Amino acid sequence: MILPINIYGDPMLRKHCTDIGPDYPNLKTLIDDMFETMYHCNGVGLAAPQINKAIRLFIVDSKQIKHEDDDRKGKHEKGVKQAFINAEMIEETGPVKEFEEGCLSIPGLRGDVARPSIIKIKYLDVNFVEHVEEFDNFTARIIQHEYDHIEGELFTDKLKPLKKQLIRNRLNDMIKGKVHADYKIKFPKR
Repeated sequence: MILPINIYGDPMLRKHCTDIGPDYPNLKTLIDDMFETMYHCNGVGLAAPQINKAIRLFIVDSKQIKHEDDDRKGKHEKGVKQAFINAEMIEETGPVKEFEEGCLSIPGLRGDVARPSIIKIKYLDVNFVEHVEEFDNFTARIIQHEYDHIEGELFTDKLKPLKKQLIRNRLNDMIKGKVHADYKIKFPKR
């Protein structure tokens, strides 16, 4: 089932989410619905607060991405298709790189965000098996972006001050419901 995406201004996007256990109702169905929603919206990640759930759950599929310069370098980033439950960021290292990010909850806006290029994260998979893994490059960036969501943060919080000034009116328009997306959206309650 394709779920509506919460739009900027919805208080759910600012909640620090809570852990869940294996008894969370219909978890596998929820994860399947999240993947279906993400693909429908042409996304590479989706966090539970974006679909109105204040739980520590997000999904990532970086396997679907192929970068233009991968062929020139003679490699292709392996990528990952994974649900991350109760994730805890352990370490962010490596060179800090800027890259343009967007967000399904902030349609039509993009901005350069600087992030460390290597992460180490602890999480549970769909069977509640614990993993501690390192990710790098684009996969690390997607995970960092989605992890921010379960911490109540958005990529716009990490933009340079001038860029924040430039997009302020468009963000205010979103809060007022003046936004369009090619997928189902849920406007903030006024």
